[in-house]
Amino acid sequence: MPTLLPPGACNAHCHVFGPRERFPYPADATFIPAEDAPREALYALNDSLGLSRCVVVQSSCHGTDNSATEDAVAGRPTHYRGIALVPTEVTDAELRRLDAAGFRGVRFNFMGHLGTRTPIDEVLALAGRLEPLGWHLQIHGDPALLTDLAPALHRSPVPVVIDHIGRIDASHGQQQPDFQALLALMGDRRFWVKLSGMDRITRLGPPYADAQPFASTLIAEFGDRVVWGNDWPHPNHAGPVPHEQQLVDLISTIAPSEAARERLMVSNPQHLYRFGDIA
Repeated sequence: MPTLLPPGACNAHCHVFGPRERFPYPADATFIPAEDAPREALYALNDSLGLSRCVVVQSSCHGTDNSATEDAVAGRPTHYRGIALVPTEVTDAELRRLDAAGFRGVRFNFMGHLGTRTPIDEVLALAGRLEPLGWHLQIHGDPALLTDLAPALHRSPVPVVIDHIGRIDASHGQQQPDFQALLALMGDRRFWVKLSGMDRITRLGPPYADAQPFASTLIAEFGDRVVWGNDWPHPNHAGPVPHEQQLVDLISTIAPSEAARERLMVSNPQHLYRFGDIA
C-alpha cells in the first residue's frame, strides 16, 4: 500500500532546470543537465505523490540567477517556497525582493564538484543580514564539513539546515565520526537536517536498508528539526535514480507514528518556510 501522507505534506528539497529556452544555463555552470526539469513536471510529480507543499532549491546549474526557481514558486505562491543561491555581497534590497517572492533561505555548496567554496566567515557575515528576514542558511557539503566547519557554524545568528543527512557514508555505521559529528551539531537547537538523500548515502541501493537507520535516529532524537525531500530530479546522482513513490513509501518506515510524520512533513516545514496557506 502506498504511504498516505498527512494533509499539507511538504517536499522540502527539489530543483527545477530550465526550460533552457527561457532560463538558459550560464557558460560557467558547474554542470549542464542532460534534460530540462521544468516547473510543470515538478508540479505534476508532487501532485501525484500527495505533496501539496514544496521547497524549490536553486540549482548550481543556474548559478546565482534565481529566475527559474522564482518562476516555479510564482506558479504556486502560497504552497511553494524557494531557497536561493546568492553571492555574499548581495544587496539587502535584492534579499527583500526575494523574500517577497517566497524565498526563505540561502544555500551554500561545499561539495568539490559544485564549484568554488565561499569562505565561511563571508557566509556568516551574510547570515547576519538574513536574520531580520527570518531566513536560514542551508549547507551542502561532504561529511568533513560537519567537523571542519562546526565551530564556525555554531556562531550562526540564524538556523542552519544540513543537507542530505550530512552526505555521510551509510556503510560505516552510526558510530562513525561523521555521523557522530552531525549528532553533535544537532545538539544545538539552531541546527536542522534534511532527510533527503538516503539514495545518496546508501551503499546497498534501494530500498536503502543501510541508510534508513540514520534517518530514523534523527527523527527519534530531533523530531522537531527534521524535514524531508525527494531531491528531484536527482542531479549528479552516482547510482540508479530512485523511484519517487518508493521514496515516499519509505517515510512510514523512518517515521512510523502519525505524530512523527506530521512533524516531519507538515509542522516542521511550516515553521521553517512559512507557507502562505496558513496564517
